[in-house]
Amino acid sequence: MQKLNLSQVLSQKLSPQQIQFIKLLQVPTAELDARVEEELEINPALEEGRDEEKKESEDENFEDNFEEEQSFDEKDLNIDDYLNDDYGGYKMQGDGNYSPDEEDREIPISSGSSLHEQLISQLGFLKLDERQRNIGKQLIGSIENDGYIRRDVEAIINDLAFSQNIETDADEVEEILRRIQDFDPAGIAARTLQECLLIQLERKEHPDDPTTCNSIKIVNDCFEEFTKKHYSKIQKKLEIDDEQLKDAVNMIIKLNPKPGGTSDGLVKTQYIIPDFILTNVDGKFDISLNSKNAPELRVSRSYSEMFDAYDKSDKKDKKLKETVTFVKQKLDAAKWFIDAIKQRQQTLLKTMHAILDYQTEFFYEGDETKLKPMILKDIAEKIEMDISTVSRVANSKSIQTEFGIFPLKYFFSEGIATDSGEDVSNKEVKSVLQQMVDNENKKKPLSDDKLVKLLNDKGYNIARRTVAKYREQLQIPVARLRKEL
Repeated sequence: MQKLNLSQVLSQKLSPQQIQFIKLLQVPTAELDARVEEELEINPALEEGRDEEKKESEDENFEDNFEEEQSFDEKDLNIDDYLNDDYGGYKMQGDGNYSPDEEDREIPISSGSSLHEQLISQLGFLKLDERQRNIGKQLIGSIENDGYIRRDVEAIINDLAFSQNIETDADEVEEILRRIQDFDPAGIAARTLQECLLIQLERKEHPDDPTTCNSIKIVNDCFEEFTKKHYSKIQKKLEIDDEQLKDAVNMIIKLNPKPGGTSDGLVKTQYIIPDFILTNVDGKFDISLNSKNAPELRVSRSYSEMFDAYDKSDKKDKKLKETVTFVKQKLDAAKWFIDAIKQRQQTLLKTMHAILDYQTEFFYEGDETKLKPMILKDIAEKIEMDISTVSRVANSKSIQTEFGIFPLKYFFSEGIATDSGEDVSNKEVKSVLQQMVDNENKKKPLSDDKLVKLLNDKGYNIARRTVAKYREQLQIPVARLRKEL
């Protein structure tokens, strides 16, 4: 399917209302409130509240009226690459399938203070003069989002000289850096992973404990052997037995390799607002939209009455004509926005019902192995809409079930052939693969070749490269790195 660039999209002469609907469709519930508030602020003809004058017949025929007024049909939009959107993260293939390689994205609501703000606050508790504080601020400013300083000390010294006219040397910078490395979170401002782990170990409550001492020796003296899991070399070098080695390794792997935490440097509280709520009452499913997806909006009665009054008056006055035009534009924009919100609700529900019908077995039991292979094209054909529409619904949307909250992307997957000639979801294969690794003998972990043979024995026709790909997606290390003592 040919992709469209921006000029091609514009050449299709989409109205502002059509573009508005496309954008509203992909807005997650968490952001819809803000979008509605924005529209309320810029359009005085739009108000919160239920339109009591709206007739039931208008509600029943809403969808037909909306399509007739807009003169466009979802099936005919075919905006496959609206503003270079690659279907919201799905990499589509010519047969309507997509690659499941990408991780499911959750859209969290986040709040909190930045890591740098917290570190600057802790800097204030140190007894430093103004010069030392400025050096400390320069060091904190060099800390990346994962908590590390990757700039050379010499580069930081040069920055201080050029930007703040502070002449210093490596000894002074290192001294202030060591004090910052005592800040929380433990391991902050390290230059390497090895230094990060050592900082955390040295801050243990009982640093003289034998296990802590062994852990420090391993990180300090045998770090290369540790990363390669050459345990026998470590034992020989440190002269420790199996139990001592095991205790020390367990302590090390529980340390935090990224003390900065999040990728954007914020200390966050995260939660997901589901777009759909699924309930199962005596085997009968009911899907409802999160109430935040259904804001009550109406056209301002005062604006409508104002327009009626102006429309019936003398149109010869230029200022009056401009006023009538302005009021009409605001009224039309309010109606369009209300209609687009309702069309969004209908499209969301229509798509979710189709997914429910397709994956009914999963929703009864919550068993991942019950998922059927399903691609965007399957749902698009079922609801008679364009693939791009289904993608926009699936992207950044989630559903709350009795088994937990799932992103809609979770239910889409490619198929794997079995000996019986049937196709099963790759999620089923991944689930079986994960179980095999969980149950393996950790002293002799299964190689990829062995995993392929076991999967083939279970009837899954799968190649070694596919097993390796699924293993990486499940974040399962290679057999050598899964080996335990």
